[in-house]
Amino acid sequence: MICYGNLLNLFFPSRCPICESKSDRFIHSPICAACWKGIEKYSGNACNICGIPTISLYTTICESCLRAKPSFTTILYYGIYEGTLRKAIHLLKFTGIKRLARPLSGLLCDLAIPEADGIVPVPLHKKRLRQREFNQTAVIGRHLSRELKIPSMLNILKKIKDTLPQTEVNREERLKNVKSTYTASEKIKEMDLLLVDDVVTTGATARECASALLTAGAKSVTVIALARSQSKSLV
Repeated sequence: MICYGNLLNLFFPSRCPICESKSDRFIHSPICAACWKGIEKYSGNACNICGIPTISLYTTICESCLRAKPSFTTILYYGIYEGTLRKAIHLLKFTGIKRLARPLSGLLCDLAIPEADGIVPVPLHKKRLRQREFNQTAVIGRHLSRELKIPSMLNILKKIKDTLPQTEVNREERLKNVKSTYTASEKIKEMDLLLVDDVVTTGATARECASALLTAGAKSVTVIALARSQSKSLV
């Protein structure tokens, strides 16, 4: 029996952008099933707080977190920002293939996510939201909310300044770029929150968002992301 998704692939065939073979699963089309299965969960050495991959087996907290402890409790993420995972995030974020949000959120469900009172997506500034027409972290957060049965809390966290995309500034400038950029509603007082993002690079955005939520009265903030950049701490 041919399912609805496979029927769509039959009439609207596409090619996998990873291996160029025929797409064979609508839910994560155009990525084929074989390439999707190749997305690996990161299980190597990492900082217990910010999650940055580390070289040393014995490093539990990286130098950056030792110098300035982040406002969030920890960052949990599925994989390294490369290969099929990177391509899937790009297809969702920049091409608008929203169906990828569901299988991507499914990856997050494989993490050891703590109990929480609400799921808060990293927001876009209203100008960028108009340009992109949707916020990919909000869509991922909605699917995650359904799976975990934790309320999705839209509009609790807002971006009040339009900044350059973090990818367009160097590592040293990223924290300055997002400084005092976010504000949060006091409706989250004494709540344990999950802050959802797609990719964590330096953690600057996560720090600022978590700081705004804690300032508004949140009890704790755990960051949940699909991917972490590949750069490693030297300790």
